[in-house]
Amino acid sequence: MTGNQTHNLQHLKQYFAQQVVDQARLVLVQWQNLNNGRAQWGAQEQLNMQDAVQRLFDCAERVEQSAYMHIAQGLIDVLITTEHNNNRLTSHAIERITQLLQELLRTGLRQGEQVDQVFLPMLLRQPIYIALRCAESAADLAEQLRYLSFQVEVFTDAAELLRLFAQRQPAVMIIDIDFVAWRYGLQLVEQLKQWGSSRVSVFFYSQADECMTLQLAAIRAGGQAFASGAFDITSVMDKVEEWTTIARTEPYRVLVVDSCAVQASITEQMLNAAGIITRMLTNPTQALTQLLDFDPDLVILDLYMTECSGLELAKVIRYHDRFVGMPMIYLSAEDDIDKQLDALSEGADDFLIKPVQAQHLITAVRHRIARARHLKSRIVRDGLTGLFNHSHILQLLDDERSRTHKTRQALSFVMLDIDHFKQVNDTYGHLVGDKVIKGLALFLKQRLRRTDSIGRYGGEEFAVILPDTNAQAAAKVINAIRQRFAEIRFPAQQGEVVCTFSAGIVEYDGQIDSTRLVLLADQALYAGKHAGRNCVKVYRELR
Repeated sequence: MTGNQTHNLQHLKQYFAQQVVDQARLVLVQWQNLNNGRAQWGAQEQLNMQDAVQRLFDCAERVEQSAYMHIAQGLIDVLITTEHNNNRLTSHAIERITQLLQELLRTGLRQGEQVDQVFLPMLLRQPIYIALRCAESAADLAEQLRYLSFQVEVFTDAAELLRLFAQRQPAVMIIDIDFVAWRYGLQLVEQLKQWGSSRVSVFFYSQADECMTLQLAAIRAGGQAFASGAFDITSVMDKVEEWTTIARTEPYRVLVVDSCAVQASITEQMLNAAGIITRMLTNPTQALTQLLDFDPDLVILDLYMTECSGLELAKVIRYHDRFVGMPMIYLSAEDDIDKQLDALSEGADDFLIKPVQAQHLITAVRHRIARARHLKSRIVRDGLTGLFNHSHILQLLDDERSRTHKTRQALSFVMLDIDHFKQVNDTYGHLVGDKVIKGLALFLKQRLRRTDSIGRYGGEEFAVILPDTNAQAAAKVINAIRQRFAEIRFPAQQGEVVCTFSAGIVEYDGQIDSTRLVLLADQALYAGKHAGRNCVKVYRELR
């Protein structure tokens, strides 16, 4: 085979590897649309998912990606079973699909490696549009976003924005309220809404001081976020990251307690069609056992049942500290307002009357669970970066170590520390230091897989858990992130700040505990510090 033929063959392999990534993303997005309420399962959704999964299998087969073929075949099998069930999802099918999609996320393709190793971040392929009055702010933001591998278009002319928008809608649009002319940015977005741009996330910015009038105008024009005053690039990038990543979310779980099996089954089918896992319980005296075993996000209970009333059951559930914050919804034929209020006074969150419309039930359930999960996530997240906090990342490490011990898959743990960070704070101030920390946090989230766990270990130190990744692959990934991070420039009053980080990696050997993993990764990290910083060290290389 000639050199030219070899080059063409490699180019063809890379093309089909990219097709695998695109098809994997499409499968994930379709399932996410079901989970976030943009779709409800039916014959058309079944057909769309089957088509996407079959294409994933075909693309993976072309480049001999056996891991992707295995996942796609598993999804095909589940979808065939669902088709035979009159295109109705069951809780078992939802759990199996979720498990396979989590495997899909873990099997990601890393950029720059061989075709059989490749991973690309699962980002939406649509571009980011920037339309700001200040050309310097627009250029700085565009540069930072491109470092994170986003496609970016910067506009100074409304006509050009309209022309490109008609050809290809963006994932996100960051627009000045006074773009081109006073309040014209608002008019422009309202005009684009008429073109069917409801799925475009809009971030409005105003140089004027924040006021209620401007915020109301931004909301009415269709904005999802608003900022004013000094332009904060980090805050904008946080929103872009939030809006464009494919979230790794567990499906909602609901326990339905109703002594009428027929009614419980109807409720289960409604929720399953929305991708919500349910468990039916017709004997309310078993509720506590099921709560511990099933670990639901929410409980739906009837007011009148044979063994005990819904009111009594709600009191029993609230007796236990573990379930104090769990949302509960009554679903009952009781239409007496006073009795409904009495029921709600015992700690329930909503009262729905039978027969309930499917969309009404699904919306109520999703809203309550989303709120509860959000509040819970705030407890385990670092306030500055949004990453997992110190205690939770250690808990996740222990959980992943236990899983890996059973599956005998690879697992790597990484400790990172920003180099000379004290000098950054002393020279440029803590506000700039915070921007650097938030910038690295965002960069890690963008460059790592959705199934990788990232935590702020403390100060300028970070911890990363890489499932199904050996030390050699982990070093290659972290080293690539290190090199790219060193190219980012953080704005400061005295100029621009460029930072680097050092990292230490240890691979789980199937025996040591989580405390030992942290200690060994820390030793590797400080070996990197002593070697001159801005480098990655693996613990086994030190022995």
